[in-house]
Amino acid sequence: MRTLIIIPAYNEEKNIGDLLHKILETELDNFDILVVNDKSLDSTSEICSHFNVKVIDLPCNLGIGGAVQTGYKYARKYGYQIAIQVDGDGQHDPNYLKTIIELLQSKKADMIIGSRYIEKQGFQSSVLRRVGIRYFSKLIKLLIKEKITDPTSGYRGCNSNVIEILSQYYPSDYPEPESIVYLKRNGFKIMEIPVKMNERLGGVSSIRSFRTLYYMIKVSLAIIIDVLRKSPQKEF
Repeated sequence: MRTLIIIPAYNEEKNIGDLLHKILETELDNFDILVVNDKSLDSTSEICSHFNVKVIDLPCNLGIGGAVQTGYKYARKYGYQIAIQVDGDGQHDPNYLKTIIELLQSKKADMIIGSRYIEKQGFQSSVLRRVGIRYFSKLIKLLIKEKITDPTSGYRGCNSNVIEILSQYYPSDYPEPESIVYLKRNGFKIMEIPVKMNERLGGVSSIRSFRTLYYMIKVSLAIIIDVLRKSPQKEF
């Protein structure tokens, strides 16, 4: 199956080169890399030009949701059967890419999420972020009756059916927890696998400590409103 690795990147000049190097060194077959440069103010795009990868330079900053959806739209347009999101900050270890692809090819799930909280090894995020993650895990379990240990993880792969639906609808702001609920409401199967994550070497996270409360309230309301809507019919 043709695989597209989607890397949303905003001001990741300290991380993107090392990440691309590691991905290109992995033993993967039939894959392409797409960097979606979300109007970075640094040399992110220039660094990517030194690698044999595809780059989309967005004309304005869309945020993480818009950048990732751009990748899904590209995957749908060019007929990729698998898309894997890897954050541009270097936290996601490319050594798990092969496992994600194999699980999707075996049709054990429609989406695979890399969770740092199954085996609890590697970088575990800040205390405030962990509180928020546990909160969303409990909220999602309450609403969809399924435990997701790492609902904010951006390390995720999906098949062509999920590519189709996310290319048409993807939450714009802090999309990971909301997209999980949306996919489950559409009848898709989601699986988590244990992964180790690295600490960010440079740049600034899109979710900073002083915005944690705002993030939790905003995403909670979006998830609850989505659940209250009539579930759309899956046509795949």
